[in-house]
Amino acid sequence: MISRVLVANRGEIAIRILRACRELGIEPVAVYSTADEHALHRELASASVCIGSPRAADSYLNMNNIISAALATHCDAVHPGFGFLSENSDFARRCAEYGLKFIGPSPDVIDSMGNKSYARSLMQKMGVPVVPGSEGSVENAEQALEIAEKIGYPVLVKASAGGGGRGMRKAFCEDELIDSFNTACAEAEACFGDGEMYIEKLIVNPRHIEVQILADKNGNTVHLGERDCSMQRRNQKLLEEAPAAGLSDALRGTICSAAVRAAKAAGYESAGTIEFVLDDKNNYYFIEMNTRIQVEHPVTEMLTGVDIVHEQLRIASGLPLSFEQKDVHFNGHVLECRINAENPENAFAPCPGKVSFLHFPAGPGVRVDSALYNGCEISPFYDSMVAKVIVHSDTRLNTVRRMRRALEEMVVEGVTTTLPLQHLLLFQPDFLRGDYNTGFIDAHIDSILSAQKAARGDS
Repeated sequence: MISRVLVANRGEIAIRILRACRELGIEPVAVYSTADEHALHRELASASVCIGSPRAADSYLNMNNIISAALATHCDAVHPGFGFLSENSDFARRCAEYGLKFIGPSPDVIDSMGNKSYARSLMQKMGVPVVPGSEGSVENAEQALEIAEKIGYPVLVKASAGGGGRGMRKAFCEDELIDSFNTACAEAEACFGDGEMYIEKLIVNPRHIEVQILADKNGNTVHLGERDCSMQRRNQKLLEEAPAAGLSDALRGTICSAAVRAAKAAGYESAGTIEFVLDDKNNYYFIEMNTRIQVEHPVTEMLTGVDIVHEQLRIASGLPLSFEQKDVHFNGHVLECRINAENPENAFAPCPGKVSFLHFPAGPGVRVDSALYNGCEISPFYDSMVAKVIVHSDTRLNTVRRMRRALEEMVVEGVTTTLPLQHLLLFQPDFLRGDYNTGFIDAHIDSILSAQKAARGDS
């Protein structure tokens, strides 16, 4: 086993990895910016190293400082978590150059699956359905117009190196496409240093279904079932569940089998996620692969009992998976709510500040992943997600009821959060029927916010 891991991240995912390391007898080392001097992940680590000032570019994205911290503390591996450098192949290569094991796939696999146009071509070769679109990258707006005329509007302009909704724009006509292409290209250059774009048919308000996979270096690749991540706003997920409501066993098996084929075709190693969209006729299409652990991995952990971070650490140590596909069992139902320090009544503006009082829910089937504590400061420099509430029960309805109870118990004072909004989502009739897609929030946000104001007694 690797013996000392530098956790190149912050917040709840850093804590999640620190805990897994301790459980396996591995010493965890934390890094932190000056803004995170009093952060919980620093306190829980065996050692910690300051890597720069609050701006992410000066700290959590500073490869030189992170590698120097790993070498100075005698680490033999680096776990990037999600976000920041987790899908940066240059960082993975630099880790290898200094004898540090990057806990994730190889740099070449990160490059190949991070390039959306290449990934599309690979999936087509493996017989995995892809959304109709350009065969490769699109060089300019004029070429984009030609492709859109062939596949028909609406279309989606996407950055090959994109992620998290960045470098992505919809277009419903020619005029919109030119503006969308140029805007998305500029955003991709700014966010990823890569303005390569491609075009695909826009599946209007699909369901967003993703499959969790694990693969070791011995060629063992398994899936851990699917998650429904359709409850989104601006491509940012608010709620996830597993298994996906309304999927037949046959369709579920087909999608999961396609995900395993995709991972094997990529030569994948470690934890990863194959993402699909599902249209209103139950046609499914590959859209991308995330070459890292996902924010919503606890959903799958509670459904299957598999500790995904433990498996990542085993794989990184050269060990095989601790189980086979036949050993994976899906028990009951799981929901996750991502609690963000944002104000839904002000266009979801971030709400940093001091947490004056905090109480987390507990009880049977309830898990909370968070770096919050009483009196902590929520920084304006980083992502606004502050907690994940995950609940498990025997049926979907009982899981919804348990999540309602958990959110009713949770108290975060001093900052505004999305907690009340997510509580109200759990009473929406269409959601209770499992009848929702990626357009649900946009379609219902006004009525939900009105209900939220009425619950407070606002006029």
